[in-house]
Amino acid sequence: MSSPARALIFDCDGTLADTMPAHFRAWQNVLRPYNIPFPEERFYALGGVPTSKIAVILLAEAGRTDLDPVAITHAKEQGFVEVMQSVQPVHKVVDIARAHRGQLPMAVASGSQGHIVRQTLEIIGVLDWFDTIVAAEDTTRHKPEPDVFLEAARRLKVAPDICTVYEDTDLGLEAARRAGMVGVDIRKL
Repeated sequence: MSSPARALIFDCDGTLADTMPAHFRAWQNVLRPYNIPFPEERFYALGGVPTSKIAVILLAEAGRTDLDPVAITHAKEQGFVEVMQSVQPVHKVVDIARAHRGQLPMAVASGSQGHIVRQTLEIIGVLDWFDTIVAAEDTTRHKPEPDVFLEAARRLKVAPDICTVYEDTDLGLEAARRAGMVGVDIRKL
């Protein structure tokens, strides 16, 4: 039985910030010249998976051994940076964070690169609300593995079973479950 939530952990993309359409556009722009398909449904199913891992998956599936997944990753991230100023907050989740700001320990745990997460949080005006930010480069295993959430709890100096995780993807919710945390599906708020 889990204890009442005494710490909050938020995913970033699609949870605190409505970034997913911008990420999808960036992927489409990078992949189009190579005729590599990445349907929108598949893109959303891979929510929470780091860009570098998605690049490896897509290039392998397309048989494009001539392309460098690191270069594709950089091009996609740069494409996102170019459009990220249009990103808006997910108000229902930001309101939850605002209500608990300064009251409970709070972290952001994301599958994106740390510099992108920080820029996104700055754009939506919440960067200084969180005690720590855990990003793709901070763990070797990624959602649905629990590592990003467990690292956030460790940095917050709290036990996993007192954490509530806010997520927008099935992979993220599975990661929260595996971490022994309560997951809140923001799609149902």
